[in-house]
Amino acid sequence: MESYSTWEALLAGLFGLILIFWMKPGIKATLEQSHNAKSDWVGLLVPIGFVIIFIIFLIAMV
Repeated sequence: MESYSTWEALLAGLFGLILIFWMKPGIKATLEQSHNAKSDWVGLLVPIGFVIIFIIFLIAMV
């Protein structure tokens, strides 16, 4: 299996930069909106807790 050539890596990097600049207004608005929002730690911790419990369950089943 061949690895990426130099021009392919440069093209992928250029595409990534163009994509970032294209989405910059939306990213800026989203970050500004997130600074003004109240924090919801329960909404973050509940799914993480379920994942941890599921992983412990999988380990216990082995």
